Amino acid sequence: MRVIDEEGQQVGVISTAEAVAMARERDVDLVEVSGQANPPVARLMDFGRFKYEQSKKESEARKHQAKTRLREVRMKPKIDVHDIDFKTRTVEKLLRQGDKVKVTVMFRGREITHPQIGKNLLDRIFDNLEDVATKEKDAALEGRHMSMILIADKRGIAARDRAKQLAADAEKSDAQAGGESEGESEEPVSVGASED
Repeated sequence: MRVIDEEGQQVGVISTAEAVAMARERDVDLVEVSGQANPPVARLMDFGRFKYEQSKKESEARKHQAKTRLREVRMKPKIDVHDIDFKTRTVEKLLRQGDKVKVTVMFRGREITHPQIGKNLLDRIFDNLEDVATKEKDAALEGRHMSMILIADKRGIAARDRAKQLAADAEKSDAQAGGESEGESEEPVSVGASED
């Protein structure tokens, strides 16, 4: 058996009994690293501490992973224009948070006889969000609900944010330029008696 000590240095090829005695002497565990190798490789280590450090690394890795949740925004086919805009902003906000969004149109009673209204509504919402979202699942009727699933388009969101920032910067510079020109006086204009 080839044995590696706690610092990672090779001790050499020794018998299993000698390796176990060495582990007891140093008050550590003898852990088989590669049993298929010829000769098998074992390591002297504190196995409990090793498992603890490994679990800490895994939990740290999970902490940095992006967690995607499926959120749902519901509406009815007889929704007002203002409410559509509000729901669209809500979907955009959820997409910016990194969530998937399921947009659902709920049909009641005889509304189900006109599924094209729900399809048009979902298409309108997607058209408003086309630069920040992509369809993961196209609009489909499931019982009395028609739904589609949208996921965030990170490049589109970044491009939209840059465009907003440029527009805000341009507006700010125009406002500053306008404020400076108001301060400059032009030729005085007399108001009052006119010359005949």
